[in-house]
Amino acid sequence: MRVSNTPVRFAALLLATSLLTGCSLFGGGSDASSDEAASSTQASPSQRAAEEEVEYANLGERELYEEARDSLDRGNFTAAISRLEALDTRFPFGGHAEQAQLELIYAYYETGNWEATRAAANRFIRLHPSHPQADYALYMRGLAAWQAGRFSLERLKLIDISKRDLGASRDAYSDFRELARLYPNSQYAPDARQRIVYLRNLLSRHELHVADYYMRRGAYLAAVERGRWVIEHYPQSEATRDALAVMVEGYLGLEMRDRARETLRVLIDNAPDHEQLRGRTFTPRHVDADSISA
Repeated sequence: MRVSNTPVRFAALLLATSLLTGCSLFGGGSDASSDEAASSTQASPSQRAAEEEVEYANLGERELYEEARDSLDRGNFTAAISRLEALDTRFPFGGHAEQAQLELIYAYYETGNWEATRAAANRFIRLHPSHPQADYALYMRGLAAWQAGRFSLERLKLIDISKRDLGASRDAYSDFRELARLYPNSQYAPDARQRIVYLRNLLSRHELHVADYYMRRGAYLAAVERGRWVIEHYPQSEATRDALAVMVEGYLGLEMRDRARETLRVLIDNAPDHEQLRGRTFTPRHVDADSISA
């Protein structure tokens, strides 16, 4: 079966505004159209579901798909979802099945249903791992996780997101890395790589915030382990220099001065201008210990 380029067309709208512009794409899905809002007040969900079941029962696969496409084109994503789900249920092996699954991912995304978007993308990747547009499904899975975290550049000005639960961002980081690894030449790969850099810095900064929390409470071993985690898992992040400083200070708190000196030498080699260094001397901020020199 020939798969159309509809997801490519939809994704072009998403890619048109990259991560660096910080536009409203990263704040949530699109608003439903006015005709959708008006129709939603005319009947209860159960009544509409019953009416749709009767209506769809009289439609063939092609007619149902064309109605779904018409709803997508009009921006009525709730109606599109209803028709695409019916199409998927009634004609799971039909000629439009794969395309409907791809468009369902997009429709879920546009309604802001990030969980359903990820579930639909997961299902498509599982059923069609070698599909020409599997990269699209993986990209949308990552975008849904990105949106679930609500980490737009605009909100960064108001919220210290390093103090929040970043589970969704970790999922996005994993998805975008997988996309860049499996599909390095995909049209979505450049945007994914930009997001990887951003998320890497975000996640590493969060680890340092937790390390600082442990350090202030005297849990020096836990602080050292957090610093080590940053260096091992986010070696290209902006936070690695501070992670080394955390480890030096944590070792001082543990009275492991030899380990502290070893780590200090690495810090000096990689970040000689670090704020806790004066030449080759390191001054702790939280630990009640003397300065140490390499």
